Amino acid sequence: MAPRKLRVAVAGLGRMGARHAINFLDRTPRAHLVAAFSPDAKELQWGKEHLEPYGVTLYDDYDKMILHEGLEAVVIGTATSVHAEEAIKAMEKDLHVLCEKPLSTSVDVCKQVVEEAKKRPHLTVMCGFSRRFDDSYRDAYAKVEKGLIGRPTILRSQTCDVHDPSGFFVDYAAWSGGVFVDMSVHDIDLTLLFFGPSIIPKRISAHGLIAVQPGLAQHSDVDNAIGIVEFHSGQIAYYYCSRMMAHGQEDVTEVIGTLGKVSVNLNPQDSLVNLYHEGGVTRGVPRDYYGRFEGAFVREANEFTRACLEGGEVRGASELRNAVTAVQIGAWLQEAMRTGRQICFDEEGRRVERAGL
Repeated sequence: MAPRKLRVAVAGLGRMGARHAINFLDRTPRAHLVAAFSPDAKELQWGKEHLEPYGVTLYDDYDKMILHEGLEAVVIGTATSVHAEEAIKAMEKDLHVLCEKPLSTSVDVCKQVVEEAKKRPHLTVMCGFSRRFDDSYRDAYAKVEKGLIGRPTILRSQTCDVHDPSGFFVDYAAWSGGVFVDMSVHDIDLTLLFFGPSIIPKRISAHGLIAVQPGLAQHSDVDNAIGIVEFHSGQIAYYYCSRMMAHGQEDVTEVIGTLGKVSVNLNPQDSLVNLYHEGGVTRGVPRDYYGRFEGAFVREANEFTRACLEGGEVRGASELRNAVTAVQIGAWLQEAMRTGRQICFDEEGRRVERAGL
């Protein structure tokens, strides 16, 4: 008798949704992709070519898709502006949910998703912070947990995208929530991993500029930004995000402790091959985020599927409440950058007034 497979649908067939669809179709043995949704005609055409021949039913209406017979789980890879609404609708239909980050650009809306999930503890509901499923980050975390670097004290983490002159990021900025909410949210989640989820900010400051994509100004966004968060625990996180890397994707994390440090991807490369030639020694680097974290997304799909079928938590996943914290800190960083003012908090996490920088 063949083992039971989780019947999954994917919402959104853009860049990220299409990747999820292929992963659940071909690279998640315990899952069966039965349906997919997109409101976009071009995305649906992609689905007709790559999904429909394998028995996947395509929908242009999300509400109809979540009524697909026998459906058990939904993977949400649509625009951020509808993540929360679609997640809640899926839960109301008693479906497991894997939602791309962030749950929403609104902290209050993020909280609504968390509250809805609390009503249904039998469901697996997670926000996809993919770096937690990456082999290197898991190895780094294991070393920190063993005490090999002493007490983690400083975290420096960056998310840097390859420069895309097409205008995609300008259009994307209309609803992304800004670079700290969209990009640094991964680095913030890593802070909650390495420093602990209960840390309370003390001071937040941020600065940004537009260097290569002037169209971002209409959305009050930037293509390069730096943020610093000091915590009452005596720890500091430093974030850098950029959309102008000429060479490719460069996502790096360092955790510096009282006895040493761990680094992840400090010297980015897409393989173990170096080319030695008269111009020097060169190596390739991933061209985009997925090129760096493809394996992490595959593991995420498989561990989400296992949790849905067997019950229990998704191994290594960020707690759902962390998705709220990450967006909140990201939003504060956006505010600090936009206003040029440092944001301060007391030891209970309440904002306190302080003169601007």
